[in-house]
Amino acid sequence: MSASHGRTGRSLEVSLPGQGRSYPIRFGTGTLASAGEEIARATKASRAVVVTVPPVARRHAARLERSLRAAGIRSQRLVVPDGDGSKSLRQVARLYDALLAWGADRSTVVVALGGGVVGDLAGFLAATYLRGVPFVQVPTTVLAMVDSSVGGKVGVNLRQGKNLVGAFHQPRLVLVDVELLATLPARQRAAGLVEAVKHGAILDRGLFERFERDLERVRDLDPAVLLPLLARACAIKAEVVGRDERESGPRMLLNFGHTLGHAVEKLSGYRGILHGEAVAMGMVYAAHRSEELDLAPPGTAERLRALLARLDLATELPGFSRSAYLAALRVDKKKKDAHIRFVVLRRIGAAETVPLTPAEVYPPRRGGSERRRGRRGSPRT
Repeated sequence: MSASHGRTGRSLEVSLPGQGRSYPIRFGTGTLASAGEEIARATKASRAVVVTVPPVARRHAARLERSLRAAGIRSQRLVVPDGDGSKSLRQVARLYDALLAWGADRSTVVVALGGGVVGDLAGFLAATYLRGVPFVQVPTTVLAMVDSSVGGKVGVNLRQGKNLVGAFHQPRLVLVDVELLATLPARQRAAGLVEAVKHGAILDRGLFERFERDLERVRDLDPAVLLPLLARACAIKAEVVGRDERESGPRMLLNFGHTLGHAVEKLSGYRGILHGEAVAMGMVYAAHRSEELDLAPPGTAERLRALLARLDLATELPGFSRSAYLAALRVDKKKKDAHIRFVVLRRIGAAETVPLTPAEVYPPRRGGSERRRGRRGSPRT
């Protein structure tokens, strides 16, 4: 992974084993107008399928499509319903039909224009259509910019849980244009920053401390602090992916907060709680559990909670029953031999995985109380 500065502002390279498998992440402001040129250079495609959702299509799709046309690439727009419900095999089948009807072939690039749901869905489509076609990420949310657009994990949900069907399919290019965040609701900005905070919590104390110092300026999209922090958060993930593409070792650390976060999303019916909000709850829970297991020093969880609270994020788990949480944990895709590889903190900036049964991940509260329930953790409506 190498970093440089160019006309788009910043660039870093995700380095993967194998010829032609590395790809750039380009950061800048107001760069969507030149995206077609970048996509043409990275993919050599003659056609592009732009997968997006209605609100993003209204604001940004036409500008991207003009850029593709200017670069000599014919494009087709495929709009899917907004929300996590679109990450389904049913939706993928509909997209397959649309690609076949349009005559899409292996010279067609699938471009994901949207947040994490769009990226996961479009990436899975690209990974499986004709056994794999080129894929480009143009993330429009903070969450997608710092996390889901980097690393090649793509997939869809089943009724039983999130991301249970998927693949590893690396993009040819990731284009991060922070200007696209200007129309993002404040709640989504805050939820998206959770994954960047996570990268600092598990691997880079300096990044975590920069968030503690500059969080309000980051939340307000001050480019002077936002661009370098996004670039650093992406660089951390790129470094991890470069060492462990298939999630067999160090990459497991990136699941910090996701074990309980995914359980919260499932038990909420994927409604009312954003992914980043659920991960924030899961991170604070995991930090408390790290202290209870005598793996992290006292105060670690409170430091993390205090930072997330400055984003007006709930940090307590919703009050679902213990049996409901255990049922959700039993279908966690990270489970092996009845144990979950649960990510714990050793301290801010350092983490590891420990094998725990679902009952050890979520033990009974002393005295029968559910300490981590509470009003702030109740599902939003």
